[in-house]
Amino acid sequence: MPKKQLSYSEKLALRERVKELTCLYGIAQIAGQSGISLEAMLQGFVELLPPAWQYPKIALARISLDGATYETPGFRQGRQLAAAAAGQKQTADIVVNGCPRGVVEIVYVEQKPKLDEGPFLKEERNLIDEFARQVALIIERRQAEEEKLKLHDQLRHADRLATIGILAAGVAHELNEPLGNILGFAQLAKKCSGVPDSATKDIEKIESASLQAREIIRKLLVFARQRPPSRTGVDLNQVVQESLYFFKSRCAKEGIELVQALSPNLPEITADPAQLNQVLVNLVVNALQSMSGAGRITVKTWSCRHNVYLMVEDTGAGMSKDVLEKVFIPFFTTKDIGHGTGLGLPVVHGIVTAHGGSIEVHSRVGYGTRFEIRLPIMKTKPQMSTDGHG
Repeated sequence: MPKKQLSYSEKLALRERVKELTCLYGIAQIAGQSGISLEAMLQGFVELLPPAWQYPKIALARISLDGATYETPGFRQGRQLAAAAAGQKQTADIVVNGCPRGVVEIVYVEQKPKLDEGPFLKEERNLIDEFARQVALIIERRQAEEEKLKLHDQLRHADRLATIGILAAGVAHELNEPLGNILGFAQLAKKCSGVPDSATKDIEKIESASLQAREIIRKLLVFARQRPPSRTGVDLNQVVQESLYFFKSRCAKEGIELVQALSPNLPEITADPAQLNQVLVNLVVNALQSMSGAGRITVKTWSCRHNVYLMVEDTGAGMSKDVLEKVFIPFFTTKDIGHGTGLGLPVVHGIVTAHGGSIEVHSRVGYGTRFEIRLPIMKTKPQMSTDGHG
C-alpha cells in the first residue's frame, strides 16, 4: 500500500511541532540538572528559543525576570533592528503565583513576510506562551523549595534555642546558691575590723566579680524565660527617656550625638517596664561598642495601627551578612574574650517575643546598624455601661 505523501503545510506543521517539543524537552533537561543556579538555568533556557522558531538564523531571544536579563548575543542591537521593521517581535509575560515577574521576547533582525502574527506562526505563539508558563512553574518550585529549607532552618534554630534555654536555666539555678555564699561571705569579711587595706581591696574585687556573675545569671534566666514579666500599662516614651538619661554624659564625653525622636501621644502598651529598659540599654550599649570615636545614635518611637515601634540606629562599624545571621544566637559574640557574653541580643530577642512583638535588624558594613522593634498596643478593657448592662 503506497505511503501517503504529506503536503507542504503538513510538513511545515510537523517540523514546527518537532522544534516545539525539542525546546520544551531542553527546558526539562536543564531544569533537572542538580546544583544549577537560577541564573545559569535561565541563560540556558534563552539559548533554546531561536532554534525553535521558523527563521533561527535571524532570531534573537531574551528573558527578563525581576530586573535581570538573560539574552542571546547581539539581542539589544537586534531589538533596534526589529523596532525599525514593525511587528518583528513576539513576547509572552512570565506570571509567577499570579504576579507578573518578567517577559520572554523573540525578535527577527530582518523583515519577513506576514503570517499568523506578523512574521510568526500561530504555533510559535503557542510555544512562547508555554515557554513562559514553564519558566514560571520552575520559579514557583524553586521558591517553594527555598521556603521549605528556610522553614527547616527556623525549626532547627528554635529547637536549638529551646535546648540552650533548658541548659541555661539549669546552670543558672545550680550556680546561684554557691555564688550567693561567695558574695555573702565577701561582704561579711569586708565588715570585719582589722582587715588590712590590701585584703579589703581584694575582697571588693571578689564582691565585684560576684555581682557581675550574678548579672550574667540573671540574663541567663531571662533568656530561658524562667522569670515571668510583671505586665502593666507602659508609656514607651517614658521608658526611653529614663533609660537614655544615664547615657547622655557618656555620649557627650565620647563625642557621640544622642538623638531622640519620640512620637507624641504614643499609645500605651502592656509590658514589663524593667524588661523594656533592659532591651533599650542593651541596644544602646551595643551601638556604643560598635563606634570608635564620634558618631550618632538615634532612638525613635512611633505608632501604626495596632502596634508601637522602637528604633535604635547607629553610625557604627556595621555587621557583615554572616554576623547578621547569628546576632540572636546565644553566646555568639564578635567581641574579645572577657568583653562580651553573647547574651545581650538573645535576651533582647527573648524579651520582645515574650511580649508578643518582633525585632528586625538591618546592617551594612561601614554604615551602621538599625534595630526595629514592634510591640502590640494595649487592648482597652470593655467598660460597663451606666445602666448596669455590659
